Amino acid sequence: MERKIGTTSRGIRCPIIREGDDLVKIVVDSVLDAAQSENIQLHDRDVVAITESIVARSQGNYASVDAIAQDVKAKLGGEEIGVIFPILSRNRFAICLRGIAQGAKKVILMLSYPSDEVGNALVSFDQLDEANVDPYTDVLSLERYRELFGANPHPFTGVDYVQYYGDLIRECGAECQIIFANDPRAILKYTKNVLHCDIHTRKRTQRLLLAAGAERVYGMDQILNAPVDGSGYNAAYGLLGSNKSTEDKVKLFPRECTDLVMAIQASFLEKTGKHIEVMVYGDGAFKDPVGKIWELADPVVSPAYTPGLEGTPNELKLKYLADNDFAALSGVELKNAIENAIRAKGGDLVGSMAAQGTTPRRLTDLIGSLCDLTSGSGDKGTPVILVQGYFDNYTN
Repeated sequence: MERKIGTTSRGIRCPIIREGDDLVKIVVDSVLDAAQSENIQLHDRDVVAITESIVARSQGNYASVDAIAQDVKAKLGGEEIGVIFPILSRNRFAICLRGIAQGAKKVILMLSYPSDEVGNALVSFDQLDEANVDPYTDVLSLERYRELFGANPHPFTGVDYVQYYGDLIRECGAECQIIFANDPRAILKYTKNVLHCDIHTRKRTQRLLLAAGAERVYGMDQILNAPVDGSGYNAAYGLLGSNKSTEDKVKLFPRECTDLVMAIQASFLEKTGKHIEVMVYGDGAFKDPVGKIWELADPVVSPAYTPGLEGTPNELKLKYLADNDFAALSGVELKNAIENAIRAKGGDLVGSMAAQGTTPRRLTDLIGSLCDLTSGSGDKGTPVILVQGYFDNYTN
C-alpha cells in the first residue's frame, strides 16, 4: 500500500537531566523506548534532535552573577560603561544585566527602538510616524521617550522593560542612565567603554565602535568566554545563548558538542543498524505574526550536527509543475509526470524556475525550528525530538 504520511515530528519524553549524566545513553534509550512503546519503525536518515538546554545541563555549564560581574569589571574597568542593544527578556538578558550592573558604578543603557534585535517592541512604527521621529538618526533621552510614547508594556508579558531594566541596574548598586538609539556610535558621547549585547549584528557593531574611537569594546560573546574562578563558560559564544537558571545563576550555551552527536549516531547504528542524523538545537528561526518576535536569541540554531545535515533543501515546487509544465495533465498522468520530474531533478536547483518558492534556508535551521516548535519551552518534558520523513519526497 502506498504510504500516506510524510514528515512527522514527535517529542520524546526523557528523564530530568543533571550534571554528569550520560546523555548518549539517555537519548538513545529514550528514543528506542518510545519507538517500542508507540510501534515506531526507525529508518535511515531519521533525525534525532536534542535541545541545547539538556546538553549544557549535562555539561554543568553554569555561571553565577558574581562571575559575570568579575569578568565585566576586569574587561571594562568597573567604572562607567555603556551597555547597548540588549534584547528585552527577563529570562535571556535580565539575569546577565544583574551581573553587568554589579561590575560597574554607572551603566548608560542604550536601547534600540522601535524594537530590540529579535522583535520585542518598545514602540510601534505608527507611533514613530505620529511623533515624527526617525529611528535611524534620532537619539532620545528617557524623558523624551516617555514624553512622546509613555509606557509601552510588552504585549505578551505585560512588562515595561524600560522601567524594569532601569530598576534592576539601580538595585544592583549602579547609577543608571537610559537612552534610545540605533547607531552604536551614539554611545560614545557618553562613554568610551562599551559592552554591546546584540547577537547577530555583533561583529559590525564592534567594528563601528572601534573605528569611531571606543577604548574598551566587548561583546556578550566575549564575557565568560573563559572560566572565572572555575565557572562555566563558552569559548565561542560567551554569554550569548544563556538562560536564567536561578536568581543568581545562568545556564550558558553548551560548549563543543560535536563529539556528542557523533557518539549518539554511532550508538544508534550499533543498536539498530540505521544511519540516524543527530543535531543539537536551540531557538528556532521563525517570526510571530502578532508579537513580531522572530525568536532567535541564540547565536545559532544548531551548535552541532552530523555531516548528513549539512546544506540546504534541493526541492521542486509541486504547484509550479502542476500549473506550468504539466498544466494539461490530470489524475494518474499528472502524478506520474511529477514523480518522473522529481526523480530526474539535478543535484543543484538554484536558479531553476521550478524550485522558486521553496524555502532557501539551511537544513539545520529548518529542522531546528521544527524541533523548537515541537518541544516548546515549558513543561512538555520532551527535550528530544524524533523527525521522520523529512528527506522524503512525493516519489517515496
